[in-house]
Amino acid sequence: MTAEPPKEPKVDSTLSKGLSLLENLAASQKGKGVTELSKELGLTKSNTFRLLQTLTTLGYVQHKPDKTYAATLKTWRVGRASVENLNLRELAAPELTFLSNESGEAVYLAVRENLSVIYIDKVDSQKPIRSWNAVGGTAPLHCVGTGKAILAADFAKLRDQVSGALTHHTAKTLTSIEALEADVAATRMRGFAFDTGEFRDRILSFGAAITLPGGEPVGALGISLPDINLPENGIDQFGALVSHAARSVSAKLGHT
Repeated sequence: MTAEPPKEPKVDSTLSKGLSLLENLAASQKGKGVTELSKELGLTKSNTFRLLQTLTTLGYVQHKPDKTYAATLKTWRVGRASVENLNLRELAAPELTFLSNESGEAVYLAVRENLSVIYIDKVDSQKPIRSWNAVGGTAPLHCVGTGKAILAADFAKLRDQVSGALTHHTAKTLTSIEALEADVAATRMRGFAFDTGEFRDRILSFGAAITLPGGEPVGALGISLPDINLPENGIDQFGALVSHAARSVSAKLGHT
């Protein structure tokens, strides 16, 4: 007797369409109109309009003066709360201590917030000449090790958004999408991101993404130091350390 295949779980079509619409807006750097959204999602204009009205009433979408729609900060807060619920600080605490002990430099745990990273935990440098950032401090994704690591792990989703926001900070900042694409490829090849002084002059940083089992980045670990502190073979040394630590936290997330 042949066993029947397991039944596929039922999916509410209206909810599915509404979430697809919200994901589309959340990934866009600019507002979108009803016609544009309906074409991209394969929905009728009337259906798209009804979904937008519902999401606007619930506070997840705003109707802008130019008649386009955009995701609100409520959407970001929900996403941020999800990251917080993963207990990243607690999970990554041993790895932060490990990185601090091994490098002697400032080490950070960061998460993405829009097109920036925000530092949610750190261990200060033990050196007399040091790099410093506050918990709660931010930096653009394309300029620092933790941000570039997250960017490389989710570049297909973030490329279009970040391409119009490549702000200039130092002579070494990557301000063209071609330069950024080459940097992302290098990051993926070596397994860690390297900031050569792209946000602050002569401050280097290394970063590696913390990912869920499906590969989605939820944060990054980083080491930051003045260039004068970089030892011989330090790029490979610190890169290997931060890559190992990030893989360790990622493995824990696979078992939570």
